[in-house]
Amino acid sequence: MVSPLEDHEMSKAGALDLASGLGGKIDKTEVLSAVEKYEKYHVFYGGDEEERKAHYSDMVNKYYDLVTSFYEFGWGESFHFAPRFKGETLRESIKRHEHFLALQLGLKPGQKVLDVGCGIGGPLREIARFSSTSVTGLNNNEYQIARGKELNRLAGVDITCDFVKADFMKMPFPDNSYDAVYAIEATCHAPDAYGCYSEIYRVLKPGQHFAAYEWCMTDSFDPQNQQHQKIKVIWSKDLAVGSPLPWYLPLDKSHFSLSSFRLTAAGRFITKNMVKVLEYVGLAPKGSQRVQDFLEKAAEGLVEGGKVFLDVSSSVVGYGCIMNIK
Repeated sequence: MVSPLEDHEMSKAGALDLASGLGGKIDKTEVLSAVEKYEKYHVFYGGDEEERKAHYSDMVNKYYDLVTSFYEFGWGESFHFAPRFKGETLRESIKRHEHFLALQLGLKPGQKVLDVGCGIGGPLREIARFSSTSVTGLNNNEYQIARGKELNRLAGVDITCDFVKADFMKMPFPDNSYDAVYAIEATCHAPDAYGCYSEIYRVLKPGQHFAAYEWCMTDSFDPQNQQHQKIKVIWSKDLAVGSPLPWYLPLDKSHFSLSSFRLTAAGRFITKNMVKVLEYVGLAPKGSQRVQDFLEKAAEGLVEGGKVFLDVSSSVVGYGCIMNIK
């Protein structure tokens, strides 16, 4: 059995950290209006797809300002899923997932690596320490960068790892700048996948690799397509297939775990009511409970999507690793 101490290690952020971080760089008095504006972008609330694409930067920034403290409180420093073995804690599976990506990239000590859409830098720190590389995190959210820099300092990697605030559709780097590039559940935010991957291709050194974990609606590779031939996918796998435990398990309401208690139905119920109280007494800004509500809807959608995927075929939804060679 996993001890409650591991749950503490999974995420060191406590209730007051959650309350103080809610809203990110948004003024606390403006959090509710930011929630309302974000909801207008979202399809679930009737948002328009073209408007969402046109304002993708504002939408994504609002989203991560609003949810980052929730993510860190419940999930830890690495905001992604991972295939998981029986007997393996969520934290262990996430670290192994990051190590696997570093191994697939063939990283060598001293190399310059780019993390596209790095969040608060959990994977960045783990991969930098695992591979002895220098990793730059690219992120367009000011609050996440500020948080990431503090965590880099605490982890002792602030000399070799840094952050750059920029849009991954317009990277402020010269051509052929990096020995390797990776992205973990980040490029799904791009309004145009071709434009995003074109920028990744541009900043990657010739002959080097790009790897990604991403949500996929996949089509077969077309050998007649010259663009496909130019940028070849040399290895890909849907990591959801054959995983001993489903990737969405930590969010499934029927699952209980001490090692990731905050993600379980009971843990989320406690968090929901804690946020309600914090908002009521004024420690959390107005609108905080509504942020928790749309995160709950997202969790339910992920679990349902994952279950449907397992019941049908990998053509519906996939979660995998793709490597491109330049």
